[in-house]
Amino acid sequence: MRISAWSLRLTVLSLGQWFRNSLMREQLEEIRERALAELGDDAGDAQIEAVRVRVLGRSGELTGIMRRMREAPPEERPAIGRLVNEIKDQLEARIAALVEIRKREAMARSLNAAALDVTLPGARIARGSLHPVTLSRERMLDIFAAMGFEIIDTQDVEDDFHNFGALNFPADHPAREMQDTFFLPGGMLLRTHTSNGQIRVMERRRPPLAVVCPGNCYRRDELSVRASPMFSQIEGFMVDRAGAVTMAHLKGVLTEFLRAFFGSDTGVRFRASFFPFTEPSAEVDISCLLCKGAGCRVCKQSGWTEILGSGMIHPNVLRAVGYDPKEYQGFAFGMGVERTSLLRLGVDDLRLFFENDLRFLEQFRSASEGAL
Repeated sequence: MRISAWSLRLTVLSLGQWFRNSLMREQLEEIRERALAELGDDAGDAQIEAVRVRVLGRSGELTGIMRRMREAPPEERPAIGRLVNEIKDQLEARIAALVEIRKREAMARSLNAAALDVTLPGARIARGSLHPVTLSRERMLDIFAAMGFEIIDTQDVEDDFHNFGALNFPADHPAREMQDTFFLPGGMLLRTHTSNGQIRVMERRRPPLAVVCPGNCYRRDELSVRASPMFSQIEGFMVDRAGAVTMAHLKGVLTEFLRAFFGSDTGVRFRASFFPFTEPSAEVDISCLLCKGAGCRVCKQSGWTEILGSGMIHPNVLRAVGYDPKEYQGFAFGMGVERTSLLRLGVDDLRLFFENDLRFLEQFRSASEGAL
């Protein structure tokens, strides 16, 4: 049988293509077997990454096979492509499974390393405590509440009428000037005392009244040993029918309060004074807590320390809130919480209360448990 040269050439070409296709398939199977062998259960992170880059990377072995696909006859290319994708999917799934296993193992190691022995004694966490000024304020309010006074909070931002006008301050009073008061846009200001609470409450309610109004006050003062641009006050007042509330009641209430707060042996005295909103007016002193009235440097050898101002509510103040001074009468008083705290705690510098030095504040920790 004679075979033409052309037929022989076609036969040789077909055998070459078959051989190359077979070789390509063998190479793919070798790539698969070797990669799976390297991706055993004991494969580490570095080994997993090395296989991924070598086989699946942009310049990896499977990519090299795909670039040689043009050497295969058209009818064989789909089968080789499917084999490449099959191997790629298999290896990617194996790598993903191994990565997840390694993550779980790493988490287990981390949890075991940070295991908590619940039988060990717990770490001591420092307890917080109330600020000494807050403690003083709460103690003062508790005493007044026990005496029958109602506690009412009022506003810090006020108008001129409630802060000055209704309290009988003259139009030219120095307290109205810029150097004393923080004025705000729109004719408003930051209250300079809690006496505005007296006006606000009496405007809304009719006697009998027995009220204390705690709150912050603001004045244009430099922070110093005895002064601060922001400080706390407690305003108190009692109003009833004329003759039912007298100066004797004021003296009784304040004497009882001061001895309850500073101690039953505290001396109390009243001195005539002047305030625009009370008439008559009185300054109240207590016997020096350091020398017990004997005289020392702190009390300037007088044996007494000023503590608060008080008096009978001025008739003009009663008229400003719509009360008839012939029908109603009452007394009022006001005191600074920080100043009272200074005396009660034996502190000689107001600034210590605002510096938040824990070494200073922790001295009064026991006070939060009822010692104050």
